[in-house]
Amino acid sequence: MPVPYLVARLWRVSTVLPGRDAPELEWLLFAQSDVLTWTQAAAELGRSRARHLVASGRWRAVCRGVLVAHNGPLTAAQQRWVAVLAAGRGALLAGLTAAVEGGLRRFRPDPLRVLVPTGHTYPNLRHRLPADMPAVRVHRAQVPEAHVQPARPMRTTMPRALVDAAAWARSDDDARQIVAAGCQQRLVQPDEILAVTALLPRLKRRQLVIETARDAAGGAEALSEIDFLRLCRRFGLPRPDLQERRPDATGRIRFLDAYWRAWRLHAEVDGAHHMEVRAWEADMRRQNEVWIAGDRILRFPATQVRRRPAEVAAQLHAALTAAGWTARSSRSRRVKQG
Repeated sequence: MPVPYLVARLWRVSTVLPGRDAPELEWLLFAQSDVLTWTQAAAELGRSRARHLVASGRWRAVCRGVLVAHNGPLTAAQQRWVAVLAAGRGALLAGLTAAVEGGLRRFRPDPLRVLVPTGHTYPNLRHRLPADMPAVRVHRAQVPEAHVQPARPMRTTMPRALVDAAAWARSDDDARQIVAAGCQQRLVQPDEILAVTALLPRLKRRQLVIETARDAAGGAEALSEIDFLRLCRRFGLPRPDLQERRPDATGRIRFLDAYWRAWRLHAEVDGAHHMEVRAWEADMRRQNEVWIAGDRILRFPATQVRRRPAEVAAQLHAALTAAGWTARSSRSRRVKQG
């Protein structure tokens, strides 16, 4: 197939697996979502031919050193390739960008995050990217080979992506939510998070990431449950068992958010979905069954656990004391004072 004809139609067919005998350029564009560097274009077509394709408007120069093999807007996949190729040799998708690429749900990777190896220089992309590109933030760090996920484009592994995303998050709450979501969605094991933090002694929010992963390893899944465990630690309350299995009146297995077996106290942390009519009725039915079985039950909205922890702790303290628990630490006295 003549090269000019091939190039003219590549942007339409590169999402289809090329044939066995397809030219190297067709395979390259398929692998890189129609994005390539000037160096790659020159090696495959020659410098003059690559310049002609851009000058004629059939190809587009996205930024210095990076081309796209059509003249239309960039897709999300092409934006990621532009970010990696523009950042230079060894660059990887990282942080929330890599985590979302790996399957993390309910998060938006904005800006695009890229890691380059320590010691490598990279261009300032802030003023070089076109209007149809999101912001790109480039970070420099050591990335062991074990933290690299083979993909197109290359990215960090899920544990490293979540740890970096937590470090780069806007707030501590956002950081904890990212780590908790990765564990809750079964994309990573808490031990994998801890293994990454062990290699990054200077990591921002390192202790917060470790505590969140340990809480997840102890049975906490949702961020509200992790908030609840932090509240118990802060106010000197005994640690409850999480996700306690209990059959309901129909024999169906239900899970209790937090349960102190020794004092038969059960606490539920309700998210916004519990306000829906069906969920509310089901919650009341389950609450009645807990009372019938002889247990105490307390219920708190997740927002109260996060924003007014002293009020929640005071009620837990009172309920535990009424059930026979005796406070043994000085920290528990803060509950009575607060």
